[in-house]
Amino acid sequence: MKTSKITLSFAVIALAVAVSVVSCKKKSSTNPAADTDSSSANDNALAERTADDITTMGAQSSETGSTASYRYGDENSLSACASVVTDTTLKTITITFNGQTCLDGHTRSGTITYTYSGGRYYRNPGYKMVVSSNNYTVDGNAVTLSKTVTNTTPNLNPGTNLTWSDVSNITIAKPAGTITWSATKVKTLLNTSDTAVYHGQAVHITWTLAHVGITGNATGTDAAGETFTANITSQLERDFNCSPNSNFVGQHPFINGTLDFTPGTKATRHIDYGYPNNGTCDNLAKVTIGSYTVAITLP
Repeated sequence: MKTSKITLSFAVIALAVAVSVVSCKKKSSTNPAADTDSSSANDNALAERTADDITTMGAQSSETGSTASYRYGDENSLSACASVVTDTTLKTITITFNGQTCLDGHTRSGTITYTYSGGRYYRNPGYKMVVSSNNYTVDGNAVTLSKTVTNTTPNLNPGTNLTWSDVSNITIAKPAGTITWSATKVKTLLNTSDTAVYHGQAVHITWTLAHVGITGNATGTDAAGETFTANITSQLERDFNCSPNSNFVGQHPFINGTLDFTPGTKATRHIDYGYPNNGTCDNLAKVTIGSYTVAITLP
């Protein structure tokens, strides 16, 4: 799909930065933020991004017969880092990476196979893809996975948004240890009724104009063996026509929604992506840990 567009990642990449910023703000033992540790958040962000990329590649390949650059808002083809083979008889899509660096800056090797049913395209209600991997690595980290993505749109009546369920279980073997991560999410194309975005079942979705919502939660264990949870407490929203950083026009941060991230027994980090004004195209957010609050700039 271009679900990197959709996915957007519970935004924990931003959370990792947020935690780091908070840690630098105050170091005293009386500071509620003194227990912050970015390593767990970083591992969650890595797992989230890895899982979202896998969905994105399968969705895009289903919709257009090729993969994309994975740069948010960009639908250009990959250069030479991967090849895609679709077998409509076996109903499989196989993406093979050759060890070169892809246009999103990450180096991949191995293969990912998507077995689909219930329709031909990601946009079809009832479409389902079951995902497996073989010797798949990202930036040298070995990734094993099981993932199921299903188009759960109840009907195609005007005013009904397209929706997908996305269930992931992955492990990532890093030099420092192995991350385990499980997540269940619901993704919604919030502006399905916009005819410039959704053109009906005969044409693929124009993701560069999409406005997407994400709900759900994740649990896992970081490379050091500490457990964590990440829960979206208010639907995260992303407008792919919003690019506040002119140096990175492919970045589209969340403009609304809240997320709670809890590493082990440490205090919950509450992230508000609607700060200071819900829906404003900016890269600002607010982190709250107990009574301690700090504004941050998203990467």
